[in-house]
Amino acid sequence: MTGTQVESADADLPGHPTPSAATPRWRAWLLEGLSERSARHPGPHATPDAEHQGHTWWRVMCLTGVDYFSTLGYQPGIAALAAGLLSPLATLVLIALTLLGALPVYRRVAHESPHGEGSIAMLERLLPWWSGKIFVLVLLGFAATDFMITITLSAADASAHVVENPFAPHWIHGGNVWITLVLVAGLGAVFLKGFKEAIGIAVVLVTAYLALNVVVLATSAWEVLSNPVKIGDWTDMMTAEHSSPLAMVGVALLVFPKLALGMSGFETGVAVMPQVKGDSTDTYEKPAGRIRDTRKLLTTAAVIMSGFLLLSSLATTILIPQDEFESGGSANGRALAYLAHEHLGEAFGTVYDISTIAILWFAGASALAGLLNLVPRYLPRYGMAPEWSRAVRPLVLVFMAAAVFITLWFNANVDDQSGAYATGVLVLMLSASFASTVAVHKRGHRGATIGFGAITAVFAYTLVTNVIERPDGIKIAGIFILAILLTSFASRVRRAFELRAADVTFDEAAARFIDEAAASGPLQLIANEPQEHTTREYRAKEYSQREHTHIPDGRPVLFLEVFVTDSSDFTADLAVHGEEKHGVRRLRVEGATVPNTIAAVLMQLRERTGEVPNAYFNWTEGNPLSHLVRFLVFGDGEVAPVTREVLRRAEPDPERRPRIHVG
Repeated sequence: MTGTQVESADADLPGHPTPSAATPRWRAWLLEGLSERSARHPGPHATPDAEHQGHTWWRVMCLTGVDYFSTLGYQPGIAALAAGLLSPLATLVLIALTLLGALPVYRRVAHESPHGEGSIAMLERLLPWWSGKIFVLVLLGFAATDFMITITLSAADASAHVVENPFAPHWIHGGNVWITLVLVAGLGAVFLKGFKEAIGIAVVLVTAYLALNVVVLATSAWEVLSNPVKIGDWTDMMTAEHSSPLAMVGVALLVFPKLALGMSGFETGVAVMPQVKGDSTDTYEKPAGRIRDTRKLLTTAAVIMSGFLLLSSLATTILIPQDEFESGGSANGRALAYLAHEHLGEAFGTVYDISTIAILWFAGASALAGLLNLVPRYLPRYGMAPEWSRAVRPLVLVFMAAAVFITLWFNANVDDQSGAYATGVLVLMLSASFASTVAVHKRGHRGATIGFGAITAVFAYTLVTNVIERPDGIKIAGIFILAILLTSFASRVRRAFELRAADVTFDEAAARFIDEAAASGPLQLIANEPQEHTTREYRAKEYSQREHTHIPDGRPVLFLEVFVTDSSDFTADLAVHGEEKHGVRRLRVEGATVPNTIAAVLMQLRERTGEVPNAYFNWTEGNPLSHLVRFLVFGDGEVAPVTREVLRRAEPDPERRPRIHVG
């Protein structure tokens, strides 16, 4: 390929302004990093720099763990509310689904999408054109539900640990809402300032938190074994409530969907893959070491969490009276903390509370970083985000405003938010299992296809059950989906007249045609329909244009033909190919839209030749409104005026703007 390339940095493209010296200081600070690409801003999910070698898998596992392991802060209490005395049995079902369902699915996702794109990217490739884009937007709505509720639910549970601590001053009691809002605001402040060294902090928090939980569970086990009558009391009460072991298992199978939030963290696990070090022989196309170590990460985290879930469920169910789990009870949202205070004293209990508060708060940081990497990964590429969404700080403010709204809506109640949380988690897991099923089916693995298909069916059942019993999750997800769809399509319409070309190159033949034509003066190009024409048709088109638009006599002309590939795409690299056929010279190029592609090529021709080119069009018959819709949806429509408008926005100086002639 030859020819000059258009600058690819977004900040240098028309329509992509960056803060300048004349910009107010607050705005320059707010939009700092506007031209950065997705997944490049600081945060636990950020893509490392080229010179950055990544981290060992167990350290990255701790980063995932601030989200995954922190659910121990509230999961045992939610399980007790959902399943009562059968909480350990329901937890066993959850563990089985984790180890036999979610874990194999996300090990497959790690193999299929090793650069942190996750299952959404796998599904994006399945559906063409606008259907694929809309499907991704809907999944982003559910992902936003998952991550946003992670922030608010974790902060709400942290506030419960603050309020229930016996050393807390009296004026804090009943202040769950304002404490949650303070924690959310603190989280936003951290990201507004910057977010670095997340993995080091995560290692310390996870290590301390899990060590304290080992102490609490070991003490609880000693308490149970020292008083075996407690086990007898528990089994007697279960027998009194349920007629047979088979009935108990049936009830556990029915209620386990309410415990689904205990599987959170898998999506985060694949999102942090770019941070995993891998092998020195890894390449971008084949990061075998990274995939292997990420699978170690996922497996180790799942096994550790499964053990903690089962032991904590047994300890809290046997040792804590059932009424303490209810709203207003001392164990509500803090079952393990209740045991820490009860059996190890107030001093140790306070240390446990501090550790729990810290990891729950940092779980929100992990979720927010995931959002900040997920949104710029898709929406700007689709042209479906305002330009400021490329900067971190405006997005932080938007997400924090949403977190405040959710906190006030649910009154900072952990139990009330669990349904929305589980819905977001389950939708992402369902999409991951379905994507894995399709992936192995395409490779001809029949057994794996049946297995993943069965997992997909289980997740579908779990999701439907959860939505029926707790519809708040769908309501929250619906709000996010509607907001994303409306803002995305409004942004797409607003940005429709941008240049939208990341890179323009010319092959050898095209470069030769251009240089030879430019020797006679400014280039003269005739925009033509891209289908194959006869020599007579080309000659008739050239004669018509020379007659109606007054192309200078004797000047050579080039035919410019654009093939629309996928009109739902927003930006594209343009490769212009030269071809001499039917007695004419043609420049042929594939693009997402006809007008924007022509405009980008004309701008690049101006840079190559040093002279302003001329492009000649025919008017298109039909209703202007219908042509506008065709342009927005199908990428064509009334080409000439739209091309002129794109050029007007791209080049403010009329003297340097490529000229459009219509006859």
